[in-house]
Amino acid sequence: MLWLQFVAKKLDRRISDLGATAVVERGLGDDQHPSGYEGALDPWMSSLWSMLYQINPKFFPNGPDFVISDTKLINQPKFQITYHEIDKVDLQSSSAPGLDHVQMQTGRARSMSPGKVSHIKNIPDCFLKMIKNQPLCRAGCGKDVRHFEFEFVSSIIEYGVGDVLEVLPGQDPAAVDAFLQCCNLNPESLITVHPIGMESRHRDAEGNDYKVPIKLKTFVELTMDIASASPRRYFFEVMSYFATAEHEKERLQYFASPEGRDDLYQYNQKERRTVLEVLEDFPSVQMPFEWLVQLVPPLKTRAFSISSSPSAHPNQVHLTVNVVSWTTPFKRKRTGLCSTWLAGLDPQDGMGVYIPAWFCKGSLPPPPPSIPLVLVGPGTGCAPFRGFVEERAIQDMSGSAAPIMLFFGCRNQENDFLYKDFWLSHAQNSGPLSIARGGGFYVAFSRDQPQKVYVQHKMREQSQRVWNLLVEGASIYVSGSSTKMPSDVMSALEEIISKEAGVSRETAVLQLRRLEKDGRYHVEAWS
Repeated sequence: MLWLQFVAKKLDRRISDLGATAVVERGLGDDQHPSGYEGALDPWMSSLWSMLYQINPKFFPNGPDFVISDTKLINQPKFQITYHEIDKVDLQSSSAPGLDHVQMQTGRARSMSPGKVSHIKNIPDCFLKMIKNQPLCRAGCGKDVRHFEFEFVSSIIEYGVGDVLEVLPGQDPAAVDAFLQCCNLNPESLITVHPIGMESRHRDAEGNDYKVPIKLKTFVELTMDIASASPRRYFFEVMSYFATAEHEKERLQYFASPEGRDDLYQYNQKERRTVLEVLEDFPSVQMPFEWLVQLVPPLKTRAFSISSSPSAHPNQVHLTVNVVSWTTPFKRKRTGLCSTWLAGLDPQDGMGVYIPAWFCKGSLPPPPPSIPLVLVGPGTGCAPFRGFVEERAIQDMSGSAAPIMLFFGCRNQENDFLYKDFWLSHAQNSGPLSIARGGGFYVAFSRDQPQKVYVQHKMREQSQRVWNLLVEGASIYVSGSSTKMPSDVMSALEEIISKEAGVSRETAVLQLRRLEKDGRYHVEAWS
């Protein structure tokens, strides 16, 4: 959206330079607006129609607010569903056992999905199997953070500390069944999905059809987010054309109108209503599957920082995951799709679940063993640094690796001190985090005293030690929530540099910018 705004601003400036006069003030959309980009688009369009009507009423003979009520105005769906007869389909591959079957089904479904993300390959890099599901917080404390361990069950992918694992979550089978029943869909139907007009391009160089049919239920499970993501406004507009109950049609038309935008926000976005919930609220609507395929939000992968070192755990990858849950304004309990699904998996289950996964580089590059480190990771922000410490402990065995200072933060020592024993063990006996080596491990328990204490406070307490490592060429890594933490940490570092180097705050800011430019200051933050 920022790129599109840049183009709009540049085009507007260029046209103005050529002597043009704006009919109305330039409009800029904001996808982060509570109502999406329509929040800025609707009033801008209204002002444009009004201005054009003032310039020449012939543009709108019936007035600028006249609405044509004609179902023929709806566009045709962009995708076509082809149904295949079971006796004419080669089912040999679909009966393949175990992992091979899952791998083929995932690749087929994702390759046909209209919502697939271009930079993610259709076929997963590998499949994982969970071997450990360990709670890291005290039961009943109000938080649920898990340590997950997975082993490769297909090809082993080489990854580095600081990398990111993307997981395709599973969906609740009951929700999928409810969606199929609500939409009157046959789960056993064999289908292929393709853009309108692309039927002839579904063959390879030898003329073989590479769009192999897949069960409709499997396609929904692997590509359509029916019970987690909220639909956009156009979903309600299309629904209105297929509503047979008049009161439902009127309500849907109102939601899709500029006047109903705020009420739609209260009903939909603020409550995070899912596609399934919306369809259940309007039972007279029977949308064709072609429209559902196009308009239901795609099932997206979820990205997590890897919290293990491949050197310490060959054939494994570990994650540190906060199991997300919250309550809406109308007291509906919501949970994160992927984190809740992972937390519900049982490693002791003999059957197990094959988890599709992709590996990609994160924003925290792996540091050379000779570089000292200052790591700041409150909460689950510590995840990548667990891998950093494991890697450096392995590097220590073949030589003297540089020390690490780690600043960790949590609420209570008794409730959510994540990986307590791990950190403390590496802070002793000349480990990577030991003070004797020039490193250190410092914890901020924000709620264990009347005055809240955060990681930036602990950094100021260790001002001289932080400065000494920076003088020795240390790199700084910051990981965690993108709210206030990254800016508070940067402010603390500016203060430390100003104090210990005896320079002005402005000079300290310039020195930090130099560290960023030199690749010695890295931040990985999420909302």
